[in-house]
Amino acid sequence: MPLKTYWLEHAWLGTHVEPGVALDVTDDGRISALRTGAESPPPGAEVLRGLTVPGLANAHSHAFHRALRSTVQVGSGTFWTWRDFMYKVAQNLTPDSYFALARAVYAEMALAGITAVGEFHYVHHAPGGVPYADPNAMGEALIAAAAEAGIRVTLLDTAYLSAGFGEAPNPHQLRFSDGTADAWAERVSALKPREHALIGAAIHSVRAVPAGQLATVAAWASERRAPLHVHLSEQTAENDACLAAHGRTPTQLLADHGVLGPRTTGVHNTHLTDGDIALLGSTTTGTCMCPTTERDLADGIGPAVRLQRAGSPLSLGSDSHAVIDLLEEARAMELNERLSSRTRGHWTANALLTAATADGHAALGWSEAGRLEAGALADFTTIALDSVRTAGALPRLGAETAVFAASAADVRHTVVGGRHIVRDGSHTLVEDVPTTLAHTIAALRG
Repeated sequence: MPLKTYWLEHAWLGTHVEPGVALDVTDDGRISALRTGAESPPPGAEVLRGLTVPGLANAHSHAFHRALRSTVQVGSGTFWTWRDFMYKVAQNLTPDSYFALARAVYAEMALAGITAVGEFHYVHHAPGGVPYADPNAMGEALIAAAAEAGIRVTLLDTAYLSAGFGEAPNPHQLRFSDGTADAWAERVSALKPREHALIGAAIHSVRAVPAGQLATVAAWASERRAPLHVHLSEQTAENDACLAAHGRTPTQLLADHGVLGPRTTGVHNTHLTDGDIALLGSTTTGTCMCPTTERDLADGIGPAVRLQRAGSPLSLGSDSHAVIDLLEEARAMELNERLSSRTRGHWTANALLTAATADGHAALGWSEAGRLEAGALADFTTIALDSVRTAGALPRLGAETAVFAASAADVRHTVVGGRHIVRDGSHTLVEDVPTTLAHTIAALRG
């Protein structure tokens, strides 16, 4: 017997929008049945009016970057000056303050329809690089924060060992470094998955992990069949430095050391050669595009169309959290490509929603999420079709409305594991999310 039945006024089923769908959820948090043609709510059903889609997957997050919003918009600067300010915020984090901030940030994500996040986590130790009594105190804080905010997390514990191609970490980066990849692997092996949390791995970049230690991180992930993510060719300066140090592009260097593959995701993949694109596609290495961050930092527009055509699955992330809005990320990927190519229609709305849902979850190791079908995890979100942004469109064009008109502000409901986390636009677990964000960010600034 179902624990609960939801009646979806309109549901996006991957290829089309279906009116009147009844969805049964069992006590293990999965969809047990999905019935179309339900013109009215069954007795006792929870009614979700609007367009219900699978929960959105934020495949790339640095939770503490949320404290940079607006502050880093003053004046101009570059990625590198932005990074200097980011270091200052990172220095103020403690396990307690990071838990408080991340709980609020993950609650903001739930309000935006996000049901799973990939947390690219590299602030591991106390200032100066001294381990906490629990060497994984910071990662545990993030896992606990996601639980309290009601969303799933893949903790992508990040190896960050060098300031750049063998240089010792600078004073800010000592918090990030375990010294060697073997020490990183020993520490991260103590982290354990939970019902709402998976443990994955990340290579911060080819700058931050010496070439001879890349294989150690890749082997750790491979042995556990865990997701492995890496910042890849985000900056042309990184490419130039890699060529100078190794005579190879970052993508070629990763390939040489066994990093590429179907459980690996390159984040950004902005400045690639034709050969890089072929390598990523032939190994089915994924690509996580973060358009709002990439344009905020003036990084450039990555070759997403060519990557997907070559065989690289696409996912989406909010990265630095200039905004937290996966619908905007999906829209921006298409609109950026239109500006770059001066042609329209590179992806359908269905394809963009797939990147934001099923393919994003797959990149994070949640292969049983991201779809509205029997057996899948009961993670979904409902977008209003009657707001000032979405009113007037035909319901059968709900996917187009969601991607090209709606925003995170139009999310009305978020359900994770069958549990209502956001109801009628309000978070059910974290009271007054805006005030909580304001207080936690102010505390970090001192």
